[in-house]
Amino acid sequence: MLTTYQGSCHCGAVGFEADIDLSQPTYRCNCSICRRTRFWPAIVTPDHIRVTEGGDTLVKYLFNSMKNEHWFCPTCGIRPFGIGTMPDGTRIYGVNIGCLEGVPDEVLAAAPVVYIDGRNDRHAPPEIFAHL
Repeated sequence: MLTTYQGSCHCGAVGFEADIDLSQPTYRCNCSICRRTRFWPAIVTPDHIRVTEGGDTLVKYLFNSMKNEHWFCPTCGIRPFGIGTMPDGTRIYGVNIGCLEGVPDEVLAAAPVVYIDGRNDRHAPPEIFAHL
């Protein structure tokens, strides 16, 4: 069931709301940026996220294939979301679950996690993933 969550970067300069079903898969990846930033996204379509504050201040970072957009607050450095595409070309947002406000610990603990071997550009779990 979709729930509307409020979220922000650490300093509060960037705010958003997103309609997310945390009973659906969330993702952890071992690529260099996800691993370094401990990014834990829930996937939503563009019509399920709204930047409510500071959208014009966000900084976009691209690397490797240059197709996934990593958006950061320029003040605190937190990545509230990223933008990418599904294999069929559908545009998606990866909303950083760590930026959501007021989500009960039990809901976070119950959220299913799919592990991705982004380091090797595979949509399958890496051999070792407990550290993600």
